[in-house]
Amino acid sequence: MRFVDEAEIQVIAGKGGNGCLSFRREKYVPRGGPDGGDGGDGGSVLLQADESINTLIDFRYTRRYTAESGEDGRGANCTGQKGEDLIIPVPVGTTVIDADTDDLVGDLVEVGQVLRVAQGGFHGLGNTRYKSSKNQAPRQTKPGQPGEIRALRLELKLLADVGLLGLPNAGKSTLIRSVSAARPKVADYPFTTLVPNLGVVRTEQHKSFVMADIPGLIEGAADGAGLGIRFLKHLVRTRLLLHLVDLQPPDGSDPIDAFRQIEGELQRFSPALASKPRWLVLNKFDLVSGGEESEFEARSQALIEDVRSKLDWSGPVYVISAVSGLGTQRLCQDIQNWLGEIETAAGEDEAFAAELEAAQLRLDAELRERIALLAGQRKIQRAAAREGMTVEEYIESHRYEDLGDDDDDEDGVEVEYAP
Repeated sequence: MRFVDEAEIQVIAGKGGNGCLSFRREKYVPRGGPDGGDGGDGGSVLLQADESINTLIDFRYTRRYTAESGEDGRGANCTGQKGEDLIIPVPVGTTVIDADTDDLVGDLVEVGQVLRVAQGGFHGLGNTRYKSSKNQAPRQTKPGQPGEIRALRLELKLLADVGLLGLPNAGKSTLIRSVSAARPKVADYPFTTLVPNLGVVRTEQHKSFVMADIPGLIEGAADGAGLGIRFLKHLVRTRLLLHLVDLQPPDGSDPIDAFRQIEGELQRFSPALASKPRWLVLNKFDLVSGGEESEFEARSQALIEDVRSKLDWSGPVYVISAVSGLGTQRLCQDIQNWLGEIETAAGEDEAFAAELEAAQLRLDAELRERIALLAGQRKIQRAAAREGMTVEEYIESHRYEDLGDDDDDEDGVEVEYAP
């Protein structure tokens, strides 16, 4: 199966049926009068969140969706049948954006949630509607109104409680393999992970949370380098970020520099995302300690204090070895407890729940602005390349023109999906 997290479609609501012009004609009934019925309303187009779907791939092959039109009215005051609504199933976590205005249409984040994206046309009126004492034989009718037509951009964001981020080969996929049943590919070269992976972490009976592993980030990810811009958005819906740092990078680089590099990319991509609750996880402790489990507590505490002083980090810090499972059980249990406290606080304090919702809306808005900005930059770069100019030369020569739309723009990400 292919994993596609963006798609553009056109939805067309049904047209309303026309009103009927008719007069009653029966034997022995003189001056029967008007009896033209109204038309039927056009069907609307609705999106419904379906838990059995996990990709937008179907929308890459079928891009136009049309609801049924209403029937015309008939004589004998018969009303036309209403057009049937078209219900389109989409994955849970789909954001719907108007492609023409970039306005948010809605978010489908709960199973079974329904969103109307195109309103069906209103029915026309038959001539019966216009009869009066002064106009006993009206020949006036009203046609049905056309249905709404909209171009929509669908964006799928994975729904997870915890998101993993870090440089390539920091051990994110190994961690999710260690604590869940997910089996993403693990290898000793960068960008082994090419698609997001979800894993359910069970800490106790009837207690679990969902962890998301996204492809590794590199310097410039916030500007589209590597796979960053494609998958950073999947961290938007998470409640907690785990920032994994390799204690012994294969290239001999400084782990502190690795942390600051990802920290900078987060800030540039979205300050709201960077302000999300984030825990620092120092991975591959077995490589720096020689695998001595007996010395884990003492050496890990010394390591934590050293990292705190160098980074001026006040948040939680954990030391683990994802490959051996050392320290992972405590990490997962603390995550479960923290998530439980957040849920309890949101349920008891309305102000706190409203604050969380406002922060999420602010993050969604920042994400859309960032993606739109990068998309515009890519369009200009391609246009400049076609004309053999630098970006600066192209902008200067077209400074009074609209540089916005470009038919060659990619309309989604298509990569292999690993469940």
